[in-house]
Amino acid sequence: MSSSLRWRFSVMMFLQYMVWCMWQVKLGTYLVHLDFNGDQIGMIFGAFYFACLISPFVGGQIVDRWLPTQIFLAITQLIGGVILISLAWITNFAVMGWVMLVYSLFYAPSLALSNSICFHHLKDTEKDFGAIRVWGSIGWLMAGWVLLLWWKFVQPLKADMFASDPAAYISTESILFVLAGVVSIFYGLFCFALPHTPPSKESSSPWAFLDAFKLFKDRNFAIFMFISFVVSTQLMFFFIQTPMLLESSLVGINPDNTSAVITTFCISTEILAMFVLMPWFLKRFGIGKTLALGVLAWPIRYAIFSLGTPWWLVVGSLLLHGLAYTFFFVVGQIYVDRVAPAHIKGSAQSLLTTVTFGLGMTISSIFSGWIQRIFTDTSVTPNVINFQGIFLVPCVLTVICTFAFLIFFKEPPKAPTENDATA
Repeated sequence: MSSSLRWRFSVMMFLQYMVWCMWQVKLGTYLVHLDFNGDQIGMIFGAFYFACLISPFVGGQIVDRWLPTQIFLAITQLIGGVILISLAWITNFAVMGWVMLVYSLFYAPSLALSNSICFHHLKDTEKDFGAIRVWGSIGWLMAGWVLLLWWKFVQPLKADMFASDPAAYISTESILFVLAGVVSIFYGLFCFALPHTPPSKESSSPWAFLDAFKLFKDRNFAIFMFISFVVSTQLMFFFIQTPMLLESSLVGINPDNTSAVITTFCISTEILAMFVLMPWFLKRFGIGKTLALGVLAWPIRYAIFSLGTPWWLVVGSLLLHGLAYTFFFVVGQIYVDRVAPAHIKGSAQSLLTTVTFGLGMTISSIFSGWIQRIFTDTSVTPNVINFQGIFLVPCVLTVICTFAFLIFFKEPPKAPTENDATA
C-alpha cells in the first residue's frame, strides 16, 4: 500500500467517525434535558439506524452505476454538515425526528462506502485495513476530547447550570451539532482528495445487492448474521443509557466530562485491539473464537453496569468496549470479506451493514427506549431510573448469544479464489 493511499484513507476514517461521535455520544443526555421521554429518545436515535436499512440500496446503486464514490461521499457530507448545524436550534420532538431522518439518509451510506472504497484500492485488505480503520477509532476518541475542551474552556458547561438556567444549559449543550456539522463539511471537502473510484464500466443489475442473500445458504453465515442482528439490538443500551448511568448519583461523573471519559476508556482499548490484539488472536485462535470473545465482552460489561457500583468498576468496564466492538464487528467484516465470492464482496458488506446498523440498531433504539420507560419511576420529580433493571435485559440476551455462538458457529474456510467465483 502506498503512503499516499494510507494517509488519505486514514484521514477519511478519522473524519468519518469523528462526525458520528461528535453528535451521538452526548445526544441521549441532551434529549433528556429537552424533556423527551424514553420512547421519543429511542425514535430520534432510531431515525439514524432506520436510514441504514436503505443505504445499501440507494448509496450502493448510485456509486455502482452513476457517480464516483469519492464524489458521492463529498456531496452527502457537505449537505449533511449543513443539516447537522440546523439541529442545534430545533427543540421540538417531531421536527427534530424528521430532520434527523433526513440527515441520516445522507450520512448512513458512508458507513459502508468508506469501507468499500478502501477494499477497492487495497491489495491485501486483511493485512492493511485494520491499520486504516483504527483511525476511525482515533477520530471517535478525539471527538470526545474536543467536546470536553470546548465545554471546559470555550463555553463552560457545569451540572448546576441546568437547575438554575435550563435554557442556557441546553443552548450550550447544543453546540455538539454545530461542531459535528463543521467537521462534516471539512470531511466533504476532503473527499475530493480521495482516489478516483468510478462506477463499474459494466452496467450492473439494479438487483445485484440481492445476490448477497445467497450466502445465507451457508449455515455458518446464517448463524453469524442472526447473532450479529441480536447483538446489534442491544447496542443502544450502551449508546443511550450509559451516559445517563455515568452521570447518575451511582457513578457521579460530571456531565462536562462524560464524553471524554467514554471515548477515552472505550477507544483506547479499541485502538489496542485493532493494532495488536486482533491480528494476534486471529492468527492464534482463528475467526470463530475471536468472534466468540467479542460476543462474550458484551454481557460482562452489561452485568457490571447493572450492579452500578463501585464507580471505579463501572468506569473500568468501559475498557471492554474495545474488545467487544473490534473482536465482533470489525472481525465480522473480515469474516464476511473472507467467505463472500469476489463478485459480491461489496454487496455482502452492505448486507452486513443493513442487518446490524440498519435493522438491528433501529429495533435497538426503540427497544432500549421502551425498556427505559418500564424501569423509570415518573411519579417523582426528577424521574428515578432503575439502571439495574435496564441493563439486566441486554445482559441476559447477550449471554444467550454467546452460548449459541460457541455451540453452533464453526471456523470458516479461506476466501474463495477468483476462479471459484467465476466457475
